[in-house]
Amino acid sequence: MKTIANDLQNKFEFKNHGHALEILTEAYPVEWHEIETCFRKLEITINDLTTPGGNESSIPKKFDDVLYPFGWREIRITGDLIVKMYPRQNALRRGRFADEPFDKKIIESYIDGHNIDFLKNKVAFDLEWNSKDQTFDRDLLAMRTYFDCGLIDVGVIVTRSEELNEIFDDLGIKSKYGASTTWMGKLEYRLKSRRNGGCPILAVGIKKSCVEGY
Repeated sequence: MKTIANDLQNKFEFKNHGHALEILTEAYPVEWHEIETCFRKLEITINDLTTPGGNESSIPKKFDDVLYPFGWREIRITGDLIVKMYPRQNALRRGRFADEPFDKKIIESYIDGHNIDFLKNKVAFDLEWNSKDQTFDRDLLAMRTYFDCGLIDVGVIVTRSEELNEIFDDLGIKSKYGASTTWMGKLEYRLKSRRNGGCPILAVGIKKSCVEGY
């Protein structure tokens, strides 16, 4: 990908869905530069890999430390649906409706519980280091909902590249990072089946060169 610097391509794999990368670089250059900065600063130690903690390990905190000072924040949205019913103006004339509704209903919490790890302007960013792979369904639904509501234009999801399995084998910890946890293969097939709806997504896989000594 010509728009991604070589040093970042050495550390991460990138999969571009729905022209997400073009949107990031052209429409949100400031946010993209901050994401690039976060990627460049990412250094994972052997201790990070071997210490228990799942998705609450020290690795997600490395993203917090860079993105929060730039103004990125974790966001949850909730919203009610207001349904208005407009009567026909005249019983003999179809297709003509009154200016005011005769009834209105509110469906509370029609949208609720959709969390995004980081949001700035209209760019969403999620990290899934070592959760159950079904977590991707939640993330993609959240980004799809934000997109459908006009709250974001593009999303970025970061997870593990398959090549990290070589390190896990070396360290004898592969059972901790099982095939049913979050990694690029589990994310890619969901994106190819368009579970993100119309929301453009840049999928990013953390490669071996992010780990010290590799």
